[in-house]
Amino acid sequence: MEYFEEAKAIWKKYVPRNGQSETVEGELIRAIEKLRYEAQNNGNANWDVEFVRFCDYIWDSLNDDVVFKHDELKEIKNDVDELRNSVSPVFDDELYDRIIDRIIEWGLVHYGPINRDLDPLQYR
Repeated sequence: MEYFEEAKAIWKKYVPRNGQSETVEGELIRAIEKLRYEAQNNGNANWDVEFVRFCDYIWDSLNDDVVFKHDELKEIKNDVDELRNSVSPVFDDELYDRIIDRIIEWGLVHYGPINRDLDPLQYR
């Protein structure tokens, strides 16, 4: 992971102990780490629509052609689609770390942190 320290700082500052983050960057980091934990620790046994919502949120946020080139967007989409496949959990850290790097890159271009409204449908 190229931006470990930056991701760690976002986690510490913007990801609450419980519930959603009030910033886009914090929620993106929270979402990818929830997906990582579910796959690596539970084999996606608890997979439900809320994990799909995390995938959607990541893709909807990072699908930004101002920040990323076409080939980078394609890689992000492929990574998110791989995570979305609940019957085949992703155990390797490389994919999660790559998405985290993209989250940090996105945040740097947008001069975050960017405030967000909490999602009333997201209970994880």
